[in-house]
Amino acid sequence: MTEPPEASDEAAQPTPGARTGPAGASGSDAPTGSTSPTSPVGSPDAGRGPGALPPTGARSVNGRATAAGVIVSALLILAIVLGSRLLENFDSALLPYAVATVFLAFGVAYRYTVWVSAPGARRLFKQGWRSFFSVANFRRAPTALPRMIATYLGFQKFLGARSHARWAAHQLIFWGCVLAALITFPLTWGWFTFTSGSGSGPGYEMRIWGFKIIGFDSLDFLGWLMFHGLDIAAVLVIPGASYFLWRRMKDRGAITGQRFAYDLVPLIALIVISVTGLLLTFSSLFLHGGGYEFLAVLHMVSVVFTLIYIPFGKFFHIVQRPAAVGMQLFKYTARQDEEVFACRRCEEPIDTGPYVENLRGTMRDLGLDFDEWAEYCPRCKRVLRGSAYLSQVKKGYK
Repeated sequence: MTEPPEASDEAAQPTPGARTGPAGASGSDAPTGSTSPTSPVGSPDAGRGPGALPPTGARSVNGRATAAGVIVSALLILAIVLGSRLLENFDSALLPYAVATVFLAFGVAYRYTVWVSAPGARRLFKQGWRSFFSVANFRRAPTALPRMIATYLGFQKFLGARSHARWAAHQLIFWGCVLAALITFPLTWGWFTFTSGSGSGPGYEMRIWGFKIIGFDSLDFLGWLMFHGLDIAAVLVIPGASYFLWRRMKDRGAITGQRFAYDLVPLIALIVISVTGLLLTFSSLFLHGGGYEFLAVLHMVSVVFTLIYIPFGKFFHIVQRPAAVGMQLFKYTARQDEEVFACRRCEEPIDTGPYVENLRGTMRDLGLDFDEWAEYCPRCKRVLRGSAYLSQVKKGYK
């Protein structure tokens, strides 16, 4: 590959807005797209950026996504029926929650299929799975995958570099939601049941798919944990969500770019779910069931709304996050091979060689003709772009 023209060579500089050369390079790690200058105004492709799917391609992606959603939803319904022993252990009072989880399954499958159909996500997705199933990677670094899972999924150490308070709040929300999901979903689907031989305890049996797992006394510590697991989850979620809500009300940087439906509604929903859940317990223990029915309906509405909202709002990053494990594993194994790529101008390390090549491939898939600029660090791209601006747009400006 030939070296891109230096900014001082005026004869070779691209015109402003061209898709090649410093003037067209992005100042970030991944150059962004621009509209294609070759599409005539009246053509069907006019107004669409490079890499945009044609109408037939978009219909194909939507068709695959819809089919994926229907299949996943059908499998979940089948799992509910079989896991509850042909609905024998299914609680009809939890039907709204179960229906919401079916809609959740459809939405997640639909949006995930659309997401991985994009060139960039598709390449990263394939590279991640290739690294995951690589026998050579496992032999070279057998503990890499567990460490990546713990780092990027469990403890999310990358958040600690930004702010310790944000990391702690995110951990509270994460583990609270994980605990709530592990309890709520199996109960909703009829997979978990708690039965008592006397009908009112204190001895209970926990069964999964109808098979006895453990027996416990509801009056001892284990029994208290069993019956108050959702309360513990709520106590974890409330301070974490409240911190982020407070931050979005006070932090100028957060206020500038936030959107109510995208950034504030998820936090409010988590707080409403947690508070109403705790109030249900409070009503049972101290109010002899006073106001329980109203609180139960309010709690159910908030949970159902949140489950349906997950695939189409900010919570979708929960589904996307596991893909980061494969990508980090891909980059980690490349570093083990010392395949670090240096900037072609300042020779500072950018990233691993395979990652840079993967980025270039994505840019080519998108129809961007300046993929060689992925081989420059962000600082050098800004310098070259500024030099091109002075030489092409503001010639002679000092």
